[in-house]
Amino acid sequence: MTPLAIRLLAAAGDWALFAGSAVREAFRPPFEVHETARHLFELGCRSLPLIAASGFAVGIVLSMHTRASLARFGAEALIPAGLGIALVRETGPLTAALLLSGRIGAGIGAELGAMKVTEQIDALEALAVDSFRYLVVTRVVACVIAFPILTSVMNVMGMLGGYVAETALTGVPLRTYFNQAFSLIQFADLIPATLKTCVFGFIIATVACYLGVNTTRGTEGVGQASTRSVVYSSILLILANVLLVRLIFFFYPA
Repeated sequence: MTPLAIRLLAAAGDWALFAGSAVREAFRPPFEVHETARHLFELGCRSLPLIAASGFAVGIVLSMHTRASLARFGAEALIPAGLGIALVRETGPLTAALLLSGRIGAGIGAELGAMKVTEQIDALEALAVDSFRYLVVTRVVACVIAFPILTSVMNVMGMLGGYVAETALTGVPLRTYFNQAFSLIQFADLIPATLKTCVFGFIIATVACYLGVNTTRGTEGVGQASTRSVVYSSILLILANVLLVRLIFFFYPA
């Protein structure tokens, strides 16, 4: 086994232990409710404009591409239903996660990295503050809570974008369009998609926090932590999505 492979496996093991500690500490009191709420606002509410605009654009593009494909078979009436299924099951969760890995992952990595190199984390420990619970667990919990909400916003905006694209071409009424869009979506479609977004939020938060609190080499290390947070979390998101899709098909074969 090459030295590079050994380093990658060692880093993966360290991250897995780090993520496991975050899960364990998240269910143990005391709970940093105020700090978690602050991160929910910073990571969640401030991401709404990005998610809403991106979802609207994705909905328009998907509607145009779907129309170009289904028009060959005379199945334009299935465009709203196909768009809704695509957004809820796959496109919405994965696109939102990749967008948020750039905004949230880079932000967490840079923030914690700067705190590490300026010894602010050591100062918290000197004041008898559990830095892991205060800095890491609160961000992980906030991401796990915020991601399903942000993904739902993206799905709704995507369907609205699809409606704008369709009504510009065919003049379909709003009520008719959304009735068709939700005609094939069942509750069983929402459960796995929601759980998948929670996993995505957990991956992004733990990767960014792990790289941030292990930053070295001053300001150069802060930049590397920010960049690596986006790159590594994006790779893990794609790999995790493949595994989660297989699990979803196993538990929900229909």
